[in-house]
Amino acid sequence: MGTAAGDSAHEHSKDPRIETVDSGPKDVGLVNDMYRYVPRVVARWLLWLAKYLKLDQKGSIMAEYIWIDADGETRSKSRTLKEKEYTPEDLPMWNFDGSSTNQAPGDNSDVYLKPVAVFPDPFRGSPNILVLSECWNADGTPNKYNYRHECAKLMEAHAAHEPWFGLEQEYTLLDLSNRPFGWPANGFPAPQGPYYCGVGAGKVVQRDIVDAHYKACLYSGIKISGTNAEVMPAQWEYQVGPCTGIEMGDHLWLARFLLARIAEEFGAKVSVEPKPIPGDWNGAGLHSNFSSKEMRVEGGMKHIEAAIKKLEGRHKEHIAVYGEGNEKRLTGRHETGSIDSFSYGVANRGASIRIPRECAQKGYGYFEDRRPASNADPYRITGILMETIYGSAE
Repeated sequence: MGTAAGDSAHEHSKDPRIETVDSGPKDVGLVNDMYRYVPRVVARWLLWLAKYLKLDQKGSIMAEYIWIDADGETRSKSRTLKEKEYTPEDLPMWNFDGSSTNQAPGDNSDVYLKPVAVFPDPFRGSPNILVLSECWNADGTPNKYNYRHECAKLMEAHAAHEPWFGLEQEYTLLDLSNRPFGWPANGFPAPQGPYYCGVGAGKVVQRDIVDAHYKACLYSGIKISGTNAEVMPAQWEYQVGPCTGIEMGDHLWLARFLLARIAEEFGAKVSVEPKPIPGDWNGAGLHSNFSSKEMRVEGGMKHIEAAIKKLEGRHKEHIAVYGEGNEKRLTGRHETGSIDSFSYGVANRGASIRIPRECAQKGYGYFEDRRPASNADPYRITGILMETIYGSAE
């Protein structure tokens, strides 16, 4: 009945490759038919995938080696290993073509992958694993973009202070044309206001990606502590921590990897640009919460204030490693401080450093560094915090 387009859609719905047990009426118009067609394609795809995921691996596992490239993006590749429980020390080193990731010249392109952390693989399931790796040069020195190595030395040197970190990763979900999901093709959504922690159509988009990421992180043992919709539509945030020492950077990088992989499956892009949309829209940050054992006990406020004074003295050094394009975000508007000056205050989201009101009232707790951009490297953030407050690793 109706149009040729409708007839064409009905022909597709009869395709045995996408047949399902739901054989409800199909002659209800093109729009309703499309709503049936898409879920059936997805259901059939899931069935196809499931039968391969259930295949016996014959005593072998798939290990996905993950590293950070020169542009602050994750890369990965897989290898087969004998099935057993692995620690980082048990795993073999590997290598990759560093000239293809801007980490080495073409005439000396081998960069080595040194395993440093192992996580369960939420995509392939047990017993397969994800292997976070550091990048090392052929001469035995850490690669220029291996920021983890120096961070780990700082954490080890100052481990007696028992540093705890919690990072709040903001990001924006884009469609394949680089437009934020849910935004009009030739315009803008309504002004900010209803989107932060919003509920309902027209306020939030792609919650399915957010929930899938949350579950994947929990499965993999990442210390994800929460998630929420952010102030700008199509912008979300997840929090990782508290984590101790080097664990903070490891867990955040794995969370970033998982989000990129999950968004890939949904046909979405993840942007960590600090100001993805110019104008009267919030940017995206990586707010960094910190405390030491001295700060977490009664009388700890004096240690918090002493740390803030040290941070003030190295404001420019911190800004230099707190992410690319941060000057577009740190304008003194949209819940940010100015990139050119240092400030702090109780419950002040327009300051460089915020002391939570609860901590100020108790006299101990933690502080939040609001300066890092969403694309900053967590190893560089946590490393310079330790260096500024407690000194170098030497």
